[in-house]
Amino acid sequence: MPLKDKVLAVLEENKGKSVSGSNIARSVGMTRSAVWKAVKTLREEGYSICAVTNRGYCLSEESDFLSEQSIVPNLKTKALGRKIDVFKTIDSTNNFAKSLAQLGAVHGTTVISEVQTQGKGRMGRDFYSPMGMGVYMSVIIRPKLSVEHSLLITSCAAVAVAEAVERVAEIDCKIKWVNDIYAGGKKLCGILTEASVDVEQGGLEYAIVGMGINVQNVTFPKNLADTATSVRLETDKPVSRSVLTAEILNCLEERLETIRDKSFLDEYRRRSNVIGERIEVTHNDVSEQMDCTGIDEIGRLLVRLDSGEEKALTSGTVRIVDSEKQENQD
Repeated sequence: MPLKDKVLAVLEENKGKSVSGSNIARSVGMTRSAVWKAVKTLREEGYSICAVTNRGYCLSEESDFLSEQSIVPNLKTKALGRKIDVFKTIDSTNNFAKSLAQLGAVHGTTVISEVQTQGKGRMGRDFYSPMGMGVYMSVIIRPKLSVEHSLLITSCAAVAVAEAVERVAEIDCKIKWVNDIYAGGKKLCGILTEASVDVEQGGLEYAIVGMGINVQNVTFPKNLADTATSVRLETDKPVSRSVLTAEILNCLEERLETIRDKSFLDEYRRRSNVIGERIEVTHNDVSEQMDCTGIDEIGRLLVRLDSGEEKALTSGTVRIVDSEKQENQD
């Protein structure tokens, strides 16, 4: 680990408190001069670190940079996030995680970035990922699941994100099938799961669970202003992105343990904002209105067409038709 990262780990552990240069030097095995140089480098990277005579260095409690040093102390996991790569910028965390998975990266390997230049959403859409505003994270998991059950991964992740946001920010979160988290009637988070099939074994080799959560945003581009929200907008107060990141990993690991018995589906259904609603489903550029009647045991959306025919959908974009909700749910 670079010396500056060792110093950062000490400062993160004592965030908001002063730590003397000599104490930092002893704990990381370096000279006070080296500590000073490391602090100087961290400041140049944007960290707010004050120095007080006879008291030492203090990392501001308002510092909200994502780093291994700020995330790991908040983890309660066994695997998720224990191997972690944090970038300042990247094209797509899903792309990088996929390359790692193909090289044999272990279950739980996590990729995080402060910004994505080519963030990926469903159906080939871009995902808005501005610098320092959100949590853009992809986790490699290696579940022993059939391809048919792969839809459960996204549903499971949606429950985990909703629970984590509620624990950290006390926001009531809903889920719009299959992969969006909503708060206050607007989109807070999108989830994209990409998987690789093990042909010989007939199941999944690995899956990449990508999550993009709007956290500190107070404004959005014009095309998103009416449909997107953030943790900051919903709570009117800042929330530590590092704490939220760790809690998402904590919740995801908890929920992945229930993916085979499917017990998480009860919570998924409870949080659903489409069950019982009149919806419009778009698939392959064809849209049709229908009634949503439920979600089955492998995460498929159960619907009833106007003809009376009942179907179980595995893909498609859903929009709530109800005129009073349409503006916020589109």
